[in-house]
Amino acid sequence: MLAWTVFLLALNTDWQEEARKEVLQLFGRQNPNPDGLSKLKTMSMIINESLRLYPPVVSVERKVRREVRLGKLIVPANVELIIPILAIHHEPEFWGEDVQLFKPERFEEGVAKATNNNIAAFLPFGMGPRTCVGFNFAITEAKIVLSMILQRYTFTLSPAYVHSPYEYLTVRSQHGVQVALHSL
Repeated sequence: MLAWTVFLLALNTDWQEEARKEVLQLFGRQNPNPDGLSKLKTMSMIINESLRLYPPVVSVERKVRREVRLGKLIVPANVELIIPILAIHHEPEFWGEDVQLFKPERFEEGVAKATNNNIAAFLPFGMGPRTCVGFNFAITEAKIVLSMILQRYTFTLSPAYVHSPYEYLTVRSQHGVQVALHSL
């Protein structure tokens, strides 16, 4: 998640600058604190959009234990379902025709508004009782790390970078994300 967020901010320096302004306003040059982390609205929007474009896993499998009704659909017991997270996160019906673009403002009014109240349209860490137990830790960790980077550096994508996402347990960059850091 952190690598893809840095990648997207390196490409979208206007959003990088917006996040930096927010971080400096809340923390100055001090280490991030729990109170300030909860107030990072721009950063939250950026992280959510990063998770939408590059979810940690591309799909999850679930086995139906007993017959279940999903809207008008009846799913028999013992059926294995594959939930295509990547496809759902790139579905124009939920996200609009600009679904391929990095637009953190989609999340300006929260996840529910961004998905037009389709709660299952955004599930980078799953949902319901099977939500990833590390979800809150991962988001908090990303906010701390990004805050500390943004306090000290601007960054751009290296000209040597080759965009090659692949799946190996999680969605990763095959050759890493090379960025050039420039001290502030």
